[in-house]
Amino acid sequence: MLSLVDRHTLLNIARKTLKQYLSKGTLPDLHTENADLLEPRASFVTLRVRETGELRGCRGETHARRPLIESVAYMAVASATDDPRFPSVQDEEVPHLHIEINALTPLASIQPQEIEIGRHGLMIVKGAYAGLLLPEVATRYQWDAETFLRAICRKAGLPENAWKASETRLFGFEAEAWGEE
Repeated sequence: MLSLVDRHTLLNIARKTLKQYLSKGTLPDLHTENADLLEPRASFVTLRVRETGELRGCRGETHARRPLIESVAYMAVASATDDPRFPSVQDEEVPHLHIEINALTPLASIQPQEIEIGRHGLMIVKGAYAGLLLPEVATRYQWDAETFLRAICRKAGLPENAWKASETRLFGFEAEAWGEE
């Protein structure tokens, strides 16, 4: 578990990265001596319009490829510039955005009966199709496990019952989630 100070630091890094990247095209210095922030860990960064809560961008990575501090910075940029559902965020929008971060545990195979709503996020893979939903999604919409499974199939562009196919791989993970107040 990350400390409140670490969470605050990562939120500041995400906001600072957005401001600097969108105005200058560069990343800020990400140097830290904090071992928890240097631990390789995957993350997702979600951007919402502060006034309305409307989604403005969300991107993440599923595997720990870099230190958490770098993952958050890169995913902040990707959320602002590389979410195909939205036009790129403009520099003047940044003060009006609310930032949320999810730090993920490693993916692990999971059986449908093992899914715990509010604890597990899901990733499904079948052939060239893949989709991921964070743990908070099922909680927000008050889904049961089967509804969550159908939703992850839709997210991946698969038929709703694809989770039942023997060649489908289902992964679970947990996430520490927090956002700006």
